[in-house]
Amino acid sequence: MSRRVVSGWIGVTASASAWGARGVSGPRDDVPAAPPALYERFVRDRSGNVAMIFALMSMGMFLIVGTAIDIGRWLHARTITVSALDAAVLAAGRMLQINALDENAALAAAQRFYQDNTAGRPQLASDTIEFVTTDGGTAITAQGAAILETTFLKLGGLYTLPLMKLSGSEYSKAVLAVGGNAEESVEISVMLDVSGSMSAGTKFSDMKEAAKDLVNIVVYDNQGSFYSKVGIVPFSSYVRPPASMLASVRGAGPFANQSPLMLLGSIITHRATPCVAERVGTQAFTDSPPATGQLVLPSYWSSSTCEMGENSEIVPLSNNKQHLMSRIDGLAMSGSTAGHLGTAWAWYLLSPHWGSVMPAGSAAGAYGDKKLKKIAILMTDGEYNTQYCSSGNYRGVRDKTSNGYSSQRGNCTAPNGKSADQAVALCAGMKQKDITVYTIGFDLGGNQTAINTLSACATDPTKFYNAASGEQLRQAFRDIAVKISNLYLSR
Repeated sequence: MSRRVVSGWIGVTASASAWGARGVSGPRDDVPAAPPALYERFVRDRSGNVAMIFALMSMGMFLIVGTAIDIGRWLHARTITVSALDAAVLAAGRMLQINALDENAALAAAQRFYQDNTAGRPQLASDTIEFVTTDGGTAITAQGAAILETTFLKLGGLYTLPLMKLSGSEYSKAVLAVGGNAEESVEISVMLDVSGSMSAGTKFSDMKEAAKDLVNIVVYDNQGSFYSKVGIVPFSSYVRPPASMLASVRGAGPFANQSPLMLLGSIITHRATPCVAERVGTQAFTDSPPATGQLVLPSYWSSSTCEMGENSEIVPLSNNKQHLMSRIDGLAMSGSTAGHLGTAWAWYLLSPHWGSVMPAGSAAGAYGDKKLKKIAILMTDGEYNTQYCSSGNYRGVRDKTSNGYSSQRGNCTAPNGKSADQAVALCAGMKQKDITVYTIGFDLGGNQTAINTLSACATDPTKFYNAASGEQLRQAFRDIAVKISNLYLSR
């Protein structure tokens, strides 16, 4: 067959030459046609289809592979960024706790942790993420954007990919929380010195601002099964319970006038007031409930009005932030410094044994609850110097060694001893009930007696603060508030 094919094509070639020699431009009938098998093979041949399909699909496949590569780079960079943000804000939140809300130190720690933890991240087109404090300086979060430049997707017109939602909704937030999200409850009683010595300079306004700072931090806005509550105990020569509690804690009366007390040769008659003094007897330094034989003493004054006005009434435990702030703003100054009375009532507000005499919603939770913190904060600007008598006509009248005018004192000796000694005994009782006691001295001027009393009352040395200025006082309250708080991460 090969010979025939060759000779056939030789014949065709010869004929073609003959056409040219004769000047003929087209085929002639006597020229042999191409074999039919050649056409059939051409029609049946599919080898070119694969090349055409590949050519058509190659661009799409290239984009798919490129997209996968870019998405992989994006996911890797995003994972590193999210982890770095979490680490950064948690480190900063912890810095807030241990450095008394030092925002600059916290922000510096956040930035340092973020840079360290993104060192191995793919290079970005831009990264403007920075850290800020929120919620009154008690939380840390991020703002800005981190953008990855694409390699292959830009062929499809997509040049960059943000690693986080540009709205900022995915940025982590480290929050110092009490109650609510902290998943435990906290009850805090705050003893505030409103004696006359607080009138010096800006001391009184400094104290109010410091106390409000604490309330603002520790009282959670949304409270449910877990809660945070604060009670306020203003004290000077006396304490003044709410009128609704008075009969339950001192008895219903009537109370005999206390006389005679002598002032410049004149007899002074003292009458019971809405304020109260200490408790005497076997329960003097316990939190046993008020009952017959263990009531607090009524206080006496030359008139039936109390030296402490209604604005300085005790505020039982509450989670109403606005109410607490308003009551702190309304405090007024008067009198001397019966610090043991404030200490006792700071305990009573936290004691479940006194729940029956407290207003609705203000009864303290049980001792021993692992999900409940009890905190007492005792603040004063000086030495405790006023205590009371309990015998004969001098029941509930200041003893002869107390501060104040002679018309305010009886010729007697307080059976419970000095105010400072009573305060230390009451603090010991609180600590036995697992109440954490913080103490704050304000502008003590090196008064060692006051320092010793506050140091002895504090749960441990780290919980005694000696503030020399209004700013230090405010920092002390904020530091306590932050230590009470728990740190958690939210988005």
